[in-house]
Amino acid sequence: MFGNPMFARTILKLMIAYLIRRILYAIPILIGVNLLTFALFFVVNTPDDMARMQLGIKRVTPEAIEKWKQQRGYDKPLLLNSAASGAGKLTDTIFWQKSASMFVLDFGYSDDGRSIAREIAQRMGPSLAIALPTFLIGLVVYVSFALLMTLFRATALDIAGVALCVLLMSVSGLFYIIGGQFVVSKLWHLVPISGYDGGIGGFRFVVLPVVIGVIGSVGSSSRWYRTIFLEESGKDYVRTARAKGLSELRVLFSHVLKNAMIPILTGVVVVIPLLFMGSLLTESFFGIPGLGSYTIDAINAQDFSVVRAMVFLGSLLYIVGLILTDVSYTVVDPRVRLS
Repeated sequence: MFGNPMFARTILKLMIAYLIRRILYAIPILIGVNLLTFALFFVVNTPDDMARMQLGIKRVTPEAIEKWKQQRGYDKPLLLNSAASGAGKLTDTIFWQKSASMFVLDFGYSDDGRSIAREIAQRMGPSLAIALPTFLIGLVVYVSFALLMTLFRATALDIAGVALCVLLMSVSGLFYIIGGQFVVSKLWHLVPISGYDGGIGGFRFVVLPVVIGVIGSVGSSSRWYRTIFLEESGKDYVRTARAKGLSELRVLFSHVLKNAMIPILTGVVVVIPLLFMGSLLTESFFGIPGLGSYTIDAINAQDFSVVRAMVFLGSLLYIVGLILTDVSYTVVDPRVRLS
């Protein structure tokens, strides 16, 4: 059936139409996020408020505020410029130049004059170097551990595994970071305590953050996957497979794991923005020049241009993740219709 060219073309057309519909659904969401972000940064927190925070109490004067706003383009009207003519009534405004431009990935400049888009491009690599291995290794570890507990459910191994998960969940992620730096870096001197280097030499800088990132999420993720697998194990099709004489391992991997892919994919989509945005705590404590530390530095410096750009980029990546997840549903589960 799949070798039939007409059938293949029909499936391709359905997939393209399905993808277009999902993208069209996402556009209003992204517009809403952009409008909400604009309202928070320019209506609730006005440009005058930004200027006062940046200038400090001693240097706040009406002249200094106006100069600060002019230098950053915040002296224009918010939504409608009645003094301009033609299209300038809409384009010569803060909304058009600071918010609408982000739809074409024009993020403008930070308060220190650097191109935000260039900074994002440069810092995306270090963030991926930490987040991608953490995600892939973690997914294998979490699913494997959960399958092991499911295979030996209601036994001492299962009880010990659940207890370990609860124990790991009860410990703050900050403890793993500080403890790992102290033991592995300061006492054992196995890897640098912080810093980053590109290329092959950068492996020694990322190995500890990756290990800590995996360990820090073992408890919550493995227990969640275990719940999914146990729920699937109690369904009728699994009991039928066991009644036919299939081994428990084959039932677990051929039936339970396969049919649990949809909830697994749903959980994976939450991680997709973090692959690019980076981890705020990990990058800050390990001195990784990624997007996470970039965001933290912008918040500390009250650089609202960078913060706005990172909020919009995070929303965009999350929406892309949702679209990819919807499409992947149709691949892993034929019961999901292309509609």
